[in-house]
Amino acid sequence: MGHIRTLILAVVAVLTATVAIAQSEYRVRAGDTLVVEVLEDSELNRSAVVLSDGRISFPLAGTVLVAGRTVGEVEATLRAAIAPNFATVPNVFVAVLPGERNEPAPVIMAPAPDPTIEIFFLGEVNSPGTVAVAPGTRFLQAMARTGGLTRFAADKRVQLRRTDQHTGQTHLFEINYRAILDGAALQNNIVMEEGDVIVVPERRLFE
Repeated sequence: MGHIRTLILAVVAVLTATVAIAQSEYRVRAGDTLVVEVLEDSELNRSAVVLSDGRISFPLAGTVLVAGRTVGEVEATLRAAIAPNFATVPNVFVAVLPGERNEPAPVIMAPAPDPTIEIFFLGEVNSPGTVAVAPGTRFLQAMARTGGLTRFAADKRVQLRRTDQHTGQTHLFEINYRAILDGAALQNNIVMEEGDVIVVPERRLFE
C-alpha cells in the first residue's frame, strides 16, 4: 500500500507541475476568469472576469489592465497596486480557472476552388450532359471531356447554341468538327462561354 500511495503522490506532483507551467506561460485575454488570493487579507480574495477592454476591477487597486500579461505579471501588477495598504509587501497569487481560457479554435482556410464555367453536350457524344471547364477552354478541349463523338455523329454539322446573357437571345453556330481535326477552319475552335450548349446531331444516310 505504501508503494501505491507513493506512486499516486508522484503522479499528482507531475500533473500539478504541468498545470503550473501552463498557467505561467498563458497570457490573459478578455473573457477569462481570474482567481486572486491575497495571503495577508482573505477578504480581498475573489474571482474577477476580464472585461472586453482587458481590465479587471480589484479592491485597493481599482481598474487594472491584465490582458496580454502572464499570470506572474498580473500577480506583480496587483501586488504593486495594493502594497501601499500593507506594512510589508503582500503575497498575491493569481490563477486562471480551468475551462475559462476561451482558446480560439484554429481556423483552417480551405483553398479557394478554381473558377469554372458549365457547358452542356447533347446528342451523339459518348458522355452527354454538363461539363465544368476552366474559363478560356476552347471547343476541342471541351469536346475531349465528353470522350469524343459516337460513330453515328454528324461531325460536319455540330451546333453551338449560345445565349446572350444580356438580351436572352440565342445564337446558333455550326462547327465542322472534322475540319478542325484535320487542321483546317481553326477559327471554329472558339473559346467556350458559360451556358454554351453543344448539340451533335445524328448522321444522315450516306452523309
